[in-house]
Amino acid sequence: MRSSTEITMSDKQTGTVFDIQHLSVGDGPGIRTTVFLKGCPLRCAWCHNPESKLRAPQIRVDKSECVGCGKCAKVCTKGNHSVTKEHQYRSDDCDLCQNCLTLCPAGAIEIVGVERTVEDVLAEVVEDIPFYGSNGGITLSGGEPLMQFAFSTELLKGAKQNGLHTALETSGYTYEKLEEIAPFVDLWLYDIKLIHPELHKKHTGVSNEIILNNLKLLDKLGAKIILRCPMIPDINVNKEHFDGILQLYKELKNVQAIHLEPYHPLGISKAESIGKEQAYNNPDFLNPEELNPFVEYLRKNGCTEIQIV
Repeated sequence: MRSSTEITMSDKQTGTVFDIQHLSVGDGPGIRTTVFLKGCPLRCAWCHNPESKLRAPQIRVDKSECVGCGKCAKVCTKGNHSVTKEHQYRSDDCDLCQNCLTLCPAGAIEIVGVERTVEDVLAEVVEDIPFYGSNGGITLSGGEPLMQFAFSTELLKGAKQNGLHTALETSGYTYEKLEEIAPFVDLWLYDIKLIHPELHKKHTGVSNEIILNNLKLLDKLGAKIILRCPMIPDINVNKEHFDGILQLYKELKNVQAIHLEPYHPLGISKAESIGKEQAYNNPDFLNPEELNPFVEYLRKNGCTEIQIV
């Protein structure tokens, strides 16, 4: 295993990171360190990480920590902060002057997104090695890690040099050459949001043509793939969508499993904290039991490795 001090010039590549979760158990096998990168080309109506959409750093306000002093409202020349009964924040014309952050006595305002080097991130990741066991490792998520292609490639390369298992969660929407990054990815967590092309564009803002083409390319390359399927009420929790998943599964050779991810509304408050509104604002969690009939349908038709996660 390479020492974290053995750094090559490629380790100086920088990327914008908005979170690193340690001891994660939901982003690949075993115990993992998940590195979340900012920037995403999709605009999913139900986005669970709305703070990841923009590549640039952003202001985030935790209303539960606000003490109502109003100092942020007084110093903001854009009028983005309003403190009456509760803190209201909008971000459309924020120039990231950070005056509000500096003056906030409660620490309720923070910057989301920090420019970090590969060396810096790796140094933090390798500290978790004692916890990984036989199958843990690093996962890149986001946002869309492939939107920061050079940084993601070098980070995964460095992780492999340190003997780590690597996983990459992706929407698959990229025109980068996946052949360049694929050798450093042990497991692809590949999002399948909608199969129908028109519905995909309606609810995510982009076509799924390049997504499906990239998935088939990775399959031809022999990549290990888990299909990750967000389940959104009134959008894709229906037989037509599962028919599409089944057909796609049968076309591929290297899918290890299918993961169904029940909708949760946590993105609504997260969007509000960065001064945005969530397009899909259903306040109710999807009961995982509602997916059981679809799980049985897939199993009866040959998809044996299915999990509701």
